[in-house]
Amino acid sequence: MRHVYVFPLVGIFLGAIIGGSAYLLSRIFPAPLTSVLLLVIIYKLCGINHLDGLADFGDGVVAHGSHEKKIAAMKDVNLGTGGAAFIVMILIAYFSIIYAMPSLLLPFALLVAEVSAKQSMIAFAAFSKSLQKGFGQIMIERTGHKEFLTGFAISGAASYFALGPLGMAMLAASQLAAFYLVIVARRNFGGATGDGIGATNEICRAVALGAALTLGGFLPWMRW
Repeated sequence: MRHVYVFPLVGIFLGAIIGGSAYLLSRIFPAPLTSVLLLVIIYKLCGINHLDGLADFGDGVVAHGSHEKKIAAMKDVNLGTGGAAFIVMILIAYFSIIYAMPSLLLPFALLVAEVSAKQSMIAFAAFSKSLQKGFGQIMIERTGHKEFLTGFAISGAASYFALGPLGMAMLAASQLAAFYLVIVARRNFGGATGDGIGATNEICRAVALGAALTLGGFLPWMRW
């Protein structure tokens, strides 16, 4: 947590494995099966902690009432309708985008999306106020504008190297989504927790992939 700005380097490592897997799988299996297998690989490598955070965040956001009631819903160990809906929507988004992505673009888009997701967690933490003790509090309190800018520089270099202007657009889209989630967390809970950080990872990865799919036909991205 003292060096949170290196999260994008973790994203590069994970994204390279996921992107390399996409390259190999797309040459062996049809697109629908490749999409499913890539989801398995993503959660095998990254675990489901962030997905669990998304579920808890979703439960809190859809709950009615005061900040205290929303926080109680977010901390409830049982999965609610909001959390289930958020998980279903994010998995459908991943599957649909990966399925529709051109096979040549897919490996690089997955790499940049993972970098963007990790930088988005830094952005969310840097501009949020901590609500409670735990992993989230440690990250939020030790992440400031300096860490955000350092991480952004690393992420920007990696994104541009991988996909040029399209990579930068993916990174920008994910950061805008992260800033929006800061507002959502503040409005619903009065601040942020580790669940919000996990939700940011999942949502901003999907946003970055969606930007690649949407803008891939307009922005230059081929490096050769």
